[in-house]
Amino acid sequence: MSVVDSSPESAGTTPDRLREQRGWCWYDWANSVFPTSVATVFLSGYLTAVAKEDARADIARNGADACADGPLTRCDISLFGAHFPAGSLWGYLLSIATVVQVLVLPVMGAIADRTQNKKRMLGGFAFVGAAATMALGLVSGADWGLGVALFILGNICFGSSIVVYYAFLPEIATPDERDAVSARGWAFGYLGGGVALALQLALFIGHDAIGLSEGASVRVAFVLSGLWWAGFTLIPLARLKQHQTPHGREEGVGVFAAGFKELGQTFRSARMFPLTLAFLFTYLIYTDGISTVANVSAQYGRDELKLDETVLISTILIVQFVAFLGGVLHGWGAKKWGAKRTIQVSLVVWIFVIGAAFFVQAGQQFQFYGLAAGIGIVLGGTNALSRSLFSQMVPPGREAQYFSLYEVGERSTSWLGPLVFAGVGQATGSFRLAIISLVVFFVVGFVLLIFVPVRRAIEASGNPVPVKV
Repeated sequence: MSVVDSSPESAGTTPDRLREQRGWCWYDWANSVFPTSVATVFLSGYLTAVAKEDARADIARNGADACADGPLTRCDISLFGAHFPAGSLWGYLLSIATVVQVLVLPVMGAIADRTQNKKRMLGGFAFVGAAATMALGLVSGADWGLGVALFILGNICFGSSIVVYYAFLPEIATPDERDAVSARGWAFGYLGGGVALALQLALFIGHDAIGLSEGASVRVAFVLSGLWWAGFTLIPLARLKQHQTPHGREEGVGVFAAGFKELGQTFRSARMFPLTLAFLFTYLIYTDGISTVANVSAQYGRDELKLDETVLISTILIVQFVAFLGGVLHGWGAKKWGAKRTIQVSLVVWIFVIGAAFFVQAGQQFQFYGLAAGIGIVLGGTNALSRSLFSQMVPPGREAQYFSLYEVGERSTSWLGPLVFAGVGQATGSFRLAIISLVVFFVVGFVLLIFVPVRRAIEASGNPVPVKV
């Protein structure tokens, strides 16, 4: 077993290396505005409202009754010949965007590894994604189709930039400091997302005072989100460096063909690292539980606990800022006990938090805030340490490709948790039983993680083993 030298020089604590690590963390701050402000808070409701407006206009043109107070199925819109309720647009859009990412991300990861031009690719994806986000400010009236196209483009760029961003981690941090750097970046991202959202919510709530309509304030929030994403991306671009030589000399269109070739080699060689795949499979189980809890918590609060929208929006802010503290705590825990043990402790906390959710009483907003704080403590840290631990098990030189598998796997399995939640809710008529059913993802993840020999997985990948894992 090889153990890395933990001296200051080898630990990457030189001023240049520390500057690069801090610059890397700023991209978490920059990109978090897209999943938080755009995807979670503003776009779903706004795009649905625009689609319903188009449906109303279509009904009016045909001389039928308006659908404002009618059944949802009468507010139909159409896309490529398919007709569906306007209220279903967001769910279908998320599914389509996920499928597109599954197809695109592995190729982008392969190209990043082939060319080793990660810095330029990171900037390109970030700036195009930010431009698409700002262009959402143009969506109004009945232009929901434009919003669909822009969101899919922004989502592709967001996912691709994340793959490239993650691939920098093994290059800028040694094994012994990777947990701390990853946790710090994740925590910083939640803080950035929280600050941006707080500013945008202040604009949204006070839109009348500055002479804006509610819709206009949302469009301004989209523009501000794009500017935030692009502006803060300049910091990591100024500090990150190229660390590896390209795998090939292709240029132009030839890069895409070489990317597919590189991707094929990765799929063939992945079978040589079964322990890496075992950890990835385990991660996909418990992260599905994490994402499901995050995604259905608002519905649980609204439909089961009968809380109003003000409480739910406040809860989002609580989770964002508490998650910053949670990320820092997970970094400290990994340094003291190792990443694997800290993740296991985090999964146990998840089990207790979900159990507590079952007993929250309807209308008790402070109990719900306490639940949100519990989720925030473990929300970012669990994924941050999983990211750094996976980076230890990736064969050198193929970081972007394996992280594309990491991202694609996460998106490809993200349907299972919502399916369990919805199925149990429908079968029992209770969202309380639906939320408690999600415990199974964390219990199974905890048990499987026990049997993943992390040290052996790191050794098998050809990477040095940190002192504590």
